[in-house]
Amino acid sequence: MDVTLIRQEDGTYALCWPGNRVACAVGRGGVRLDKREGDGATPVGVFPFRRAFYRPDRQVPPFTGLPLDGIERADGWCDDPAHPDYNRPVKLPFTASHEVMWMDEDIYDLVLVPGHNDDPPVPGLGSAVFVHLARPGFPGTAGCIALERPSMLALLAVLQPGDRLVVPADAVGHYDAAGS
Repeated sequence: MDVTLIRQEDGTYALCWPGNRVACAVGRGGVRLDKREGDGATPVGVFPFRRAFYRPDRQVPPFTGLPLDGIERADGWCDDPAHPDYNRPVKLPFTASHEVMWMDEDIYDLVLVPGHNDDPPVPGLGSAVFVHLARPGFPGTAGCIALERPSMLALLAVLQPGDRLVVPADAVGHYDAAGS
């Protein structure tokens, strides 16, 4: 199954899969063909869903056909292009630049990991591009796609190994959460 990002006529974005079309946020840098580390953009491409994570202290394991792991306090994700673990999960403490997966806010309570720049990772082409929970009002992300919790749970419930995130070139554009 393909899960496709679309740019709507009003400049907002939606994620679509059979029988569903849900609002989402994208990177504050919009959607770009030439993704680079730190640009805040969501990359164009076709990315297989690799796995999912959840916060076991905040919810029961969600139903999904994907490999699923609980996030632990020591979990991180390397975003340092010069480090050999670039765009890979790491354990904290970790001296190189990294994302902390165990966050005070709830955006990483549910995380989908698409296979962006991971086979193998190419330094500088972007890391930690996830599908995660949205902040209220759908503000732009650091390059991820963000969904409301009910939408994320609905997506997780239908995903199976081999399913893909599709970000087509016609989704390229500036991100405006309010539409314009």
